[in-house]
Amino acid sequence: MTVKALFINTSLKPGSETSNTEALIKKSEEWMKKERVETEVYRMADHDIKSGMEHDMGGGDEWPQLMEKVKKADIVVLGTPIWNGERSSLASILIERLYAESGEINEKGQAVYYNKVFGCLVTGNEDGAKSVARSVLFAMDNIGFTIPPNALSYWVGEAGPGPSYIEAGQESDFTKKNTMMMSYNLMHFAEILKKHPIPPEGNTL
Repeated sequence: MTVKALFINTSLKPGSETSNTEALIKKSEEWMKKERVETEVYRMADHDIKSGMEHDMGGGDEWPQLMEKVKKADIVVLGTPIWNGERSSLASILIERLYAESGEINEKGQAVYYNKVFGCLVTGNEDGAKSVARSVLFAMDNIGFTIPPNALSYWVGEAGPGPSYIEAGQESDFTKKNTMMMSYNLMHFAEILKKHPIPPEGNTL
């Protein structure tokens, strides 16, 4: 049974630049690869994902291709930095575009996100990780994703300017433990839902 995980990095930095968010994503990806999960990391800043509520906003919008990756994934993980105490603007665009597709149904007449699990990774040099994750995870639960226990891992530095996750956070026992827990709970629930999908009785659109 192949489980597929899609990590979406909503850092504002393009792939040519170092991303602390991607560094934390790689830690989770390592746990999943260890358990033979098929993984992919998608850097939104390298693609033209337009804001809007249509499936294809035109003008080279690459959302349809990303949405196909979401459909094929059993696990979706959003990684975001913290800016001014909030998730990145790209994370907000991703959530809006996913929400816009929430009326689409699967073969059982359920929301297209049913039987997929969702997790969140957050990095930053200021507080706000739990606030960011709370809004992200509720939004995803609201459109049909399954949220396992401990579906968040994060690292934040001291208040104000200071060392980044790459510089100071990779040896954090707290972050390492929570990244492992998040990764395994996502994998456990993905396997459960592949073997025992949510029945359509009472919850079709």
